[in-house]
This record gives sequence, C-alpha cells and structure tokens, in this order.
Amino acid sequence: MHIGLIGGIGVAATIVYYQRLTAAVERLGGKLELTISHGDIQTLIENNLADIREPQARIFADQVAALRGAGARVAALTSLGAHYCYDELAAISPLPLVSALAPLDSHFVANGIKRIGLLGTRVVMRTRLFGQLEQTQAVALDDEIDAIGQTYQDVAVAGACSPEQRALFLEAGRRMVAEHGADAIVLAGTDLNLAFDDAEPGYPVIDALDVHVERLAEVAMEPNA
Repeated sequence: MHIGLIGGIGVAATIVYYQRLTAAVERLGGKLELTISHGDIQTLIENNLADIREPQARIFADQVAALRGAGARVAALTSLGAHYCYDELAAISPLPLVSALAPLDSHFVANGIKRIGLLGTRVVMRTRLFGQLEQTQAVALDDEIDAIGQTYQDVAVAGACSPEQRALFLEAGRRMVAEHGADAIVLAGTDLNLAFDDAEPGYPVIDALDVHVERLAEVAMEPNA
C-alpha cells in the first residue's frame, strides 16, 4: 500500500523513518511506495505548546490531501509530539491514519514491560503519552520536564545532538530507571535517535519510532485499496 508521511517535523526524524521503513519493507520481501509531505516544525512547536489543536489539524489535513493526490492510501505523522491533535486530525483527514501511539501499549506488554520512563516533548512527558497507555505505567522526571523538553525541541529543530545534550538525555533515563523503577526508557520523541544511536546507556531503551515503522511496514505490504 502506498504510504504517505507528514515529515519535516523534524527533518532528522523523517530521514530515519525513510531509512528504517525502507529496510523493514525490504526485510518483509515487499516494495515500498512512499510519498513525504514536508511540514513546518516551528508552527507545530508553537501550536503544540499552546495546545492549539484544530488549526494544526487543518494544516496536517491539507498535507494529507496532497499525499492523497500523490497516490497515498494511508498517512502517518513522523512526530509523537504531533499526535497531540491526532483525534482532531482523524476527524477531518482525507485518508486513514496509522497512529504511532496505538501499537505501543501492546508492544510493552508483549515484552514484559510494566513501567516505562518517558523522554520526548514537554506535552508527551507531562501527559504520559497523552494518557493513551492502558496496560503500562509511565513515569517522567516531573521537576525537569521543561529543561528536558526544551533540549529535545532544540535537537529536533537543529537535526543534531551535542555531547552535552546527549549526556542530559542519558542521565535522565538513568534516573528514571534507578529512582523511579522504570523497566525501560521509551524514546517518545522521533528525533531522540540522534542522542541514543550508538550509545550504551546501561539500561533498556525502546525507540517508539521503530514500533511505528514496523506497523507501517505491515501496512505497506497490503494491496492498495
């Protein structure tokens, strides 16, 4: 099935989606049909921080319409933070959406994970993944959400992660495991691979991007409707 991605939110995450989705579909023996629409990360950040949902959903819906015009049959957001307006987008989307949040809870349960530590945007950490987890407990460093969230925002916009920023994320994960009993740290921000790829944090890490990519690869193997 032809996949449409709303990308550019940020660019580094979009590149990783493309790389990993291509590899996943090839591993399944398929051929990837993919179109990417470039979004505006600064507008998304402003609307996300102000909890402005319907206007942002309309922006995404216009991009989905363009993806449909290019032949896509389903669409997905390449940002977990962007899922803050997922319900509003789903209500007006010209195409079915493939959520990055929906597969996570069952993935955690299947892997015996009962408590996760969250790294990502302020809203993702503060709302514990928008309250979407039913079988898994989520924790965050509540007293440091603003600092971690700002650092993540800076990384997403720049498309790069400095050694100091990487150290902040790694230490936050360590504390959630050591002090809050997290079984694993979830990279609930699709640009966090910039900090954790090739790192050896000393604790289990689950990249939510990978879980989403696996679901998208399954959908890509289906025939176009």
